[in-house]
Amino acid sequence: MSKSLTHIRPGAVVEFMHGDQPQLAWVLEEQSGKLRIWTINKREMKLPAARVLPWYGPGHDPGCSRQEIQDRLNAHQERRGEIQAGLNVMELWDLAQGELDKAKLEWFADLLWEDAGPDQLAALGRAMLSAKTHFKFRPPYFEIYPEETVELRLKTQAEEKEREAVVRAGSDLFKALWEARMHGCDAKTPRMDDDVTERLKQLLLDQIAKQADDKSEKIWTAVRKGLPDIPHLALLLAQKWGVLPPHHNYLLDEAGYEWGNDWSKRHQKALSEQFGCFESLRTEPEDTPFVSIDGSTTRDIDDAFHVSRTEDGYRLQLALARPMLCWDFGSELDKDVFERASSLYLPEGSTHMMPEELGTGLFSLFEGQDRPAMIADFDLDPDGAIRSATPRLGWVRIQKNDTYENAERVLSENGDEHLALAHELASLLIKGRIANGACIIRKPEPIVTVEGEGHDAAVCVTMKEACPEAELIVSEFMILANCGLALWGQENNVPLLHRTQDIALPAEAAGIFTDPTEILPRVRLLLPAQTELQPKRHAALGVPAYTSITSPLRRYLDFVNMAQVCSMLEKGEPRLDTDRLESLLTHLSPRMSAVSQVQRFRPRYWKLHYLSRERKKLREAIVVDENGPLPNLAMPELQINVRVPRKLLGDKLYPGQRFQINFGRIDPLTNEIKVAEALED
Repeated sequence: MSKSLTHIRPGAVVEFMHGDQPQLAWVLEEQSGKLRIWTINKREMKLPAARVLPWYGPGHDPGCSRQEIQDRLNAHQERRGEIQAGLNVMELWDLAQGELDKAKLEWFADLLWEDAGPDQLAALGRAMLSAKTHFKFRPPYFEIYPEETVELRLKTQAEEKEREAVVRAGSDLFKALWEARMHGCDAKTPRMDDDVTERLKQLLLDQIAKQADDKSEKIWTAVRKGLPDIPHLALLLAQKWGVLPPHHNYLLDEAGYEWGNDWSKRHQKALSEQFGCFESLRTEPEDTPFVSIDGSTTRDIDDAFHVSRTEDGYRLQLALARPMLCWDFGSELDKDVFERASSLYLPEGSTHMMPEELGTGLFSLFEGQDRPAMIADFDLDPDGAIRSATPRLGWVRIQKNDTYENAERVLSENGDEHLALAHELASLLIKGRIANGACIIRKPEPIVTVEGEGHDAAVCVTMKEACPEAELIVSEFMILANCGLALWGQENNVPLLHRTQDIALPAEAAGIFTDPTEILPRVRLLLPAQTELQPKRHAALGVPAYTSITSPLRRYLDFVNMAQVCSMLEKGEPRLDTDRLESLLTHLSPRMSAVSQVQRFRPRYWKLHYLSRERKKLREAIVVDENGPLPNLAMPELQINVRVPRKLLGDKLYPGQRFQINFGRIDPLTNEIKVAEALED
């Protein structure tokens, strides 16, 4: 094959690239580097000689008829196909790679045959062109890829083939699932390989969790063509397919939060070490008769109190759980607890930040059990103002775990001097906060519970039994602790993470508000609190500084702050300096935000599901904002506000006006709720 392409004569058999494949043709005429050819597909066309592949021949009688040309082209095509089928270009690559970077086709042919003919050369050229993972054709040479490049290209080729299979099967499957969902029937899903099935399942799960990488996103874009562009499409498809159950909590997936306690099983060694360390450090508990007040179902008890009267005021001792007694910061267990960021208390159940063996077991302040604690000792003046705050480390034995309901009953009967004194102090504390501008919102608290799973899930809504006097004790003591320890940290150069809301509020914002018409205007004055290292005023609480430290079993923010205080008391210096604490906050803040979204929106999902079961039932609603085309109405029964078109309410509206409303469309998944009818009550 030494002839120049410019000397191609009529009657020669040539090949050229067409549609990424070599195509066979017969030269009818050649003139000044331009050919008129007859292709094997019975098509006459013009072709620049430069497009002819560097293997051609044999030459035939240029006077052959079209039928004779076609017969000979067919014969060459068949012969070349037979030869190509018998070639193993991978073995040829093995022989060539490492020897040289590129070579002409004849060099490779010499490795296979002594004197290769035109059909053999063409067959080999075709085979090497098809081996794109091993050779690259740069006329007239074939470049030989090195082994590393071949491995990478083979991997890419396999991935592309797999991607095509997934896209093809996914498109058919998802269309079938969507059609079945729209018609309320079972889907006729196509048959698929197990690998493809698993890839499609993972594709949906990645979309639901918003964790898809670029490759997954490209596949998702391809398979969802023809389907509606709606929120939560992947979740709806996964539920119709049976990959996920109805009412699946996709918010947990988005937050990357593992429900339940199974996650802790991978830390059994660390948990065993915690128990061993606990026993080795156990000391005799203080004899202070601490009491806790919590909900009747609470198992993660992280605070207890004891109040006594002094000659000129009060002494309040607060025992706070100390789960970092033997904690290994930076360990795998610590990293998992950090990622969880907070316990979650949802209508379908609770899941805890810490392993249950620790958070609702070893370090929970159960009555009659010896527990490590950080005791915050407050000396308060007759008005409840802080004269001094002195934290110390020790062990405690809680005298009693009381409930809100029982404490409320005892207070109403004046049956316990200690509780009465605690309430007396709490009343002074809230009075002082209001004098400092505190804006206190009190709403009815609906308790939403879910029994059963999937299609059998039943939602129940009841109003929490009001225990205002008992709740006042706990809330005021916790605010005092968080404020007092923030001030102590400031005085002792202990960096802490503070909750700040350094804003100016008008005088009318101060007080206790229970009426929905009074609550909304006050809430609009309040900006969200920030987490910062610098202690600043918290306007809504009416305190000069506020850290978050009283719930170290439930919130990692409190856990970090507790560790700072305990380290200072034990070693004379905080665990983290300001720079390291600030660095930690940059990673902790997004985790807290992600987990808080679950706590915020999941109860609302179940409330909307509850309403959707009886959309036509009339429910009480109160106008809290009459302005604009969509006045705002509050539903105290569920603590939900809804926007209602003014045309349904009439023109004469005023705050406090009561209506009976029912609903049209309610979609818990998209947080959509539309009022269909409003009757003035």
